[in-house]
Amino acid sequence: MIVTLTGCTTSIQIRVLEPAKIGRAAETKQIAVSPFKGDQVGLSSKIETVLSKQVVEGKPFFTTVSRNEVDRLIKEQSLQYSGVLKEDRLVEAGQLLGVQAFVSGEVSAASGQDETFYEERFRCLDKKCQQLQSYQVRCTRRNITLAATVKMTDVARGDIIVAENFSKHRSWNTCVDQMQRLPAISAGLDSLANEVARQFVAMLTPQYRTMEVELLEDVDIDYTAAQEKTLEVALEFIEAGRYDKADPLLSRLLSSTQEQSYVAAYNLGVVKEAQGEYARAKRLYQLADRLQTKPVEAINKAVSRIDLVIRQYEQAQSQLEQ
Repeated sequence: MIVTLTGCTTSIQIRVLEPAKIGRAAETKQIAVSPFKGDQVGLSSKIETVLSKQVVEGKPFFTTVSRNEVDRLIKEQSLQYSGVLKEDRLVEAGQLLGVQAFVSGEVSAASGQDETFYEERFRCLDKKCQQLQSYQVRCTRRNITLAATVKMTDVARGDIIVAENFSKHRSWNTCVDQMQRLPAISAGLDSLANEVARQFVAMLTPQYRTMEVELLEDVDIDYTAAQEKTLEVALEFIEAGRYDKADPLLSRLLSSTQEQSYVAAYNLGVVKEAQGEYARAKRLYQLADRLQTKPVEAINKAVSRIDLVIRQYEQAQSQLEQ
């Protein structure tokens, strides 16, 4: 969680957990990755690596079968064609490996091409640079393209859980009068393949998203000097990322106002939300909503937001428990 100062207001960046975009992927935690057709960039290996490193709420999300084990089975059972697992044998291979899903795919394009272009430059014709002369310098643009199809097959049902087409393109430029060097084509393709791997796996797992939430700094009722100081110190602790310190201060502040300050209630709600105590945060936001006598944008946003945060968190937790 990161604290930022935006203009004259203080905001904190809260990390919330959202469910996987592909809900069925949560039912298939044991996965094997087969060699991809036309895979000159090692995309299948990169996807396997990303899958094995997925950790959510401190626990590994997937269990992956090693590539050596997959390759051994394919060879022993004659399930391959040109080094790639036959599509009609995916379910059989998955059953033999004891996995719930198989990831397979094809790299349809992986290329790099250079093109020449020219840029205009100027040089001085006299010491005071009152006269300029234009000239052209030769430049090179390196274009890297990667296209692939990746899919996940449910071994038990024999159907496709998800199939996604990826098309990535990136360009780098340099000119003869610049020190910048172009990356090797292999390095560019490697970068794009890593991007595809991360993007595909992100569809299958719950993900953390960061959102910015505003704090309220101006008092809403008559505070004593001590109460104003408590609010000030609590906000300073929040800015320092010490929610554990801000929490009791704001709790005492809210109690000292007989729970009549929406500023105290709302800010405490934000701290609770940042700490993942969503039910408590919701009650505090509802209290702040009842206390506001005219619309306060931050409170209205919180009341609308918290139900979605809770719902998505519960969905993500359900996926983790499957």
